[in-house]
Amino acid sequence: MVAKWIEALTGSLEQKKQYRQDMARLKALPEPYRTAAKATHRYLMYSGGVTDGDTMVTMFTDLADLWERAATDGTPVRDVVGDDPVEFAETFAQAYVGDRWIDKERARLTRAIDEAERGDAR
Repeated sequence: MVAKWIEALTGSLEQKKQYRQDMARLKALPEPYRTAAKATHRYLMYSGGVTDGDTMVTMFTDLADLWERAATDGTPVRDVVGDDPVEFAETFAQAYVGDRWIDKERARLTRAIDEAERGDAR
C-alpha cells in the first residue's frame, strides 16, 4: 500500500529502476561510444519533451541497445549518427510516440485563442 502511495507521488518505481539500469549501461560503454551515447541521452532529455514514463524508459532502453550494439560491432560513431548528430537525435526521438510537454502548451494556446475569439478571455 505504501509503495502505491509513493508511486502516486513520484511515478513508477519500476520505471526509475529501468532508467538507472539503462544509465549504467551507457556509463559502461567503451570510448568513444560512452561519450556519444551520454551526449545523445542529454540532448534527448532536453529536446525530446517526452512526459510519459513508459515511452521515455523504452526510448532510453533502445538508446542503450543501439550504442551497445555499435560498440560490440565496432561501428564508427559517425556511421551511427551520420553527418548531423542533431538530426539523428531528433529522428530517433520522433520514433517514440507519447505525451510531450509541448502538447499541453499547444492545447493551452489553442484554447486561449478559441476563448479570445468567443470573447471569454479570462
